[in-house]
Amino acid sequence: MQVTKDTVVQFHYSLSDESGKQLESNMNADPIAYLHGHNNMMKGVEAALEGKAVGEEFSVTLPASETYGERNESEQAIQRVPAKHLMGAKVWKPGMVAVVNTEQGQRQVTVVKAGRFMVTVDTNHPLAGKTLTFDLKVTDVRAATAEELAHGHAHGVGGHHH
Repeated sequence: MQVTKDTVVQFHYSLSDESGKQLESNMNADPIAYLHGHNNMMKGVEAALEGKAVGEEFSVTLPASETYGERNESEQAIQRVPAKHLMGAKVWKPGMVAVVNTEQGQRQVTVVKAGRFMVTVDTNHPLAGKTLTFDLKVTDVRAATAEELAHGHAHGVGGHHH
């Protein structure tokens, strides 16, 4: 079966920056699962996976516009938030990446300045504005269930758990 709209795709990935430095990988962990064709994956990665089959391994280099987006250099990208809203550490220092809950779900932010009660963060994703290379390996492709289609996301290992 090939990756097409309304299929659930499981894959492993390794992510590298322009210098070839590995930034992330799930090669030795459970694969990611997503519902293809429903805006659940970065558009560049989803386009690269279209038409692929189980067992295919390949690399794709993508511009920021097709992954985490371009950097927003406006003043609105820098915000002060209560330190209690940051998840990932107890003590914050500039350069650290934190997770915050937003109306759009969880989001990664970078600490710019840390105070005792308030922290200034850059709301750009830490990888925004970067050209990235994804090494991908398709591990499973199956038809989505009616429930997955109704919910708009994949269920099970690597997917959403209710």
